Amino acid sequence: MKPEKKLFKHMKTNTMASESLSLENGVENGMEVDQVAVVMVPLPAQGHLNQLLHLSRLVSSYNIPVHFVGTTMHNRQAKVRVQGWDLSAITNIHFHDFPTPTFHNPPPDPNATSKFPSQILPAFHASMHLREPVYAFVNKLPSTARRIAVIYDAMMAYVVQDIHSIRNAETYSFNSISAFCTYAYYWEVTGKSALSTEAEILKELPSLEGCFSPEWPKFLELQQEAKKISSGDLYNGNRLIEGLYLDLLAKEKTTGTDKVWAIGPFNPVVIAEKKELNSHKKCLEWLDKQPLNSVIFVSFGSTSSFSNEQIKELALGLEQSEWKFIWVLRDADKGDVFEGEVRIAPLPEGFEKRVEGRGLVVRDWAPQLEILGHPSTGGFMSHCGWNSCIESISMGVPIAAWPVHSDQPRNAVLITKVLKIGLEVRDWAHREELVSRAMVKKAVRKLMDSAEGEEMRKRAAELGDAVKQSVMEGGATRKEMDSFIAHITGQTLSSET
Repeated sequence: MKPEKKLFKHMKTNTMASESLSLENGVENGMEVDQVAVVMVPLPAQGHLNQLLHLSRLVSSYNIPVHFVGTTMHNRQAKVRVQGWDLSAITNIHFHDFPTPTFHNPPPDPNATSKFPSQILPAFHASMHLREPVYAFVNKLPSTARRIAVIYDAMMAYVVQDIHSIRNAETYSFNSISAFCTYAYYWEVTGKSALSTEAEILKELPSLEGCFSPEWPKFLELQQEAKKISSGDLYNGNRLIEGLYLDLLAKEKTTGTDKVWAIGPFNPVVIAEKKELNSHKKCLEWLDKQPLNSVIFVSFGSTSSFSNEQIKELALGLEQSEWKFIWVLRDADKGDVFEGEVRIAPLPEGFEKRVEGRGLVVRDWAPQLEILGHPSTGGFMSHCGWNSCIESISMGVPIAAWPVHSDQPRNAVLITKVLKIGLEVRDWAHREELVSRAMVKKAVRKLMDSAEGEEMRKRAAELGDAVKQSVMEGGATRKEMDSFIAHITGQTLSSET
């Protein structure tokens, strides 16, 4: 691994977050007003909450007040799970909690044929009741802000559909999936037009079969029917990763606009050395004792549940690989993560004792960003949710791809075949088959202890370093972020763009 990777991981500041743009205040009817206010409207699922809260940090670094609106329980969830930065140290991010009707809160079914997290759909439907309170809240902002930018998750279009009628308010759609996946879907539904040589990989993408539950298209249709004219699209992406597809999205106006800003990674790209959260202390201290690139991090996100049989095979595969690991073993989120019992999946008898000192099983919420950013972490076995992909890329860590549902199978193609910074644990075509302990063992050893794996690690480190540089002062992504801020404020930046 290049020495720059370790250096970046221990830098103490993130220039993108620390540099600020000072905006002058104005006076209206004797009342001091901000030039612009930003309102974030996230979908109430962890990967979506997390991305927009990270974006709130970036926008707030320009001295712009950010209003994070959502249900009471999901705002709480976003706050208690924030990682990589200190939310309490930022004074201009304001949370606004709104109640929603009581909804059914079933546990995930680890044995379901479809692995899509249907258990959180009732929470999604309940969140549609935010339409009126969010409109009322934004409608009050003109008295304290000259311009209002509402950044909403594309899956919350129903909630913000009335905002366009508010004076000086504009809406910006945040696409929580990759530009690669977004364009692939557009290309398919519009008849699969001729592709450039660089985009030929789209012909090899797995189908969407098995990615979603039967109920999901109905919710998606609700959002598509409600979407009004958007002033632009935002991506938690980076042109170094998927520039071709971002350009295609803008050129073909796939979402109705050619204003596309790729300003990711939203997450901090540098993790401070100070470890303040006691609940995270154990695994981070354990990592401190391990050699460089010696640990594979195993985690399948907040919406994946495995059967007891699959967990057994995964455990035995990790054990037989004889490689160091941190494994986050927790069930998928419910719609309300604070209510109801949580399944504690069983491990093979004597497993934790046998791997003691070599492996660590974490049953609680884990500091994924800090783990990926630790110099001892040399690989990531992941479901390939976009949030996890962009975090792993920004930390320069290669991926053993094990997609489970949604956009994950196609993200895995981007990781393994386009960027070439990972390998497949199992082909998506065999998704209904058990991943055996032998397959797990093979994937771990290939990623962590082979010449091919080392090449992936080298490419991941180089890409991660380049992505880090892009968000620093003078970097291309930093300039793109400055451009977005200039657009929503209607002002010229004091720094060059």
